[in-house]
Amino acid sequence: MRPSAEAALRTALLGAALLASGLAAAQPMPPPAFRGAPAGATPEPSLPALPTLPAVPPAATPAVNGTGSETLSLSASFAGDTRPIRSGLVWRIYESPAPGSEPKLLHKLTTPTPTATLPLGTYLVHVAYGLASTTKRITLTEGAVTERLSIAAGGLRIAGAIGDVPIPPNRLSVAIFQPLPNDNEGRLIAANIKSGDLVRLPEGSYHVVSTYGESNAIMRADLKVDRGRITDATLNHRAATLTLKLVAHEAGEAFAGTAFSVLTPGGDVIREAIGAFPTVTLAEGDYVLIARHGGKVYTREFKVESGLDRDVEVLVTPG
Repeated sequence: MRPSAEAALRTALLGAALLASGLAAAQPMPPPAFRGAPAGATPEPSLPALPTLPAVPPAATPAVNGTGSETLSLSASFAGDTRPIRSGLVWRIYESPAPGSEPKLLHKLTTPTPTATLPLGTYLVHVAYGLASTTKRITLTEGAVTERLSIAAGGLRIAGAIGDVPIPPNRLSVAIFQPLPNDNEGRLIAANIKSGDLVRLPEGSYHVVSTYGESNAIMRADLKVDRGRITDATLNHRAATLTLKLVAHEAGEAFAGTAFSVLTPGGDVIREAIGAFPTVTLAEGDYVLIARHGGKVYTREFKVESGLDRDVEVLVTPG
């Protein structure tokens, strides 16, 4: 879905390398304008601390700007916080490029506080926390160097429910959009997220679309991500799961190989399925069910009430 992500990263790093040598850090992408978070999105305390994993053993690296080498120790924290982030980080160390050339990747590290031994010289250090990241230019001279990078990021975790009943994670699919001017939905930045998955994002405002099942049971919300915090939100769907049947009489045996179509009262097709008793999840409302079997067509109208899972039977009429 993001085939140009690596190229975009290389371009950003090249731009950082061309700045003046006194540059301290490239600033994270500014957050989009907030839309306002709805009720039900409850921020939790700061992200939980986990035990520090052992650092990756230093790898041999060709000399960059002279002789000798020194140790570079890295860590990251949320903007405005001094505590190091203990999980979810991916580090990349690049050789500082000459003007007009691309940076060369020297190390990729996934421990939260890695250490690398590098030849004396200048490097670009990039750290990613999910979809949030920052880059800093670091120069190694005589003496070990310890650097901490600051990331303006937080987490977003979505769940779904029907009334007080949680929706199983495998029945819910979430997409996250970044709002854009004059765009009601925005730019898609993450898709196919399951209920309960933690998505790490730059701080800011996001548009969330939650789909229950495979049809029209969809809920939307605007949610805010704060730096250093997890925003937990439960989206309450108003829908039900129905079993479709074509029968000769009420509670009778279902005819196999029946083709079903679920339509709105206006004639828009919402869902199609084939089988003896397929299941569909629909938003509450009024529908028309069409069943085709043996060259004949049978119809009935029905109503979906939120949380009321049931069978919807179409009776075979004589003639």
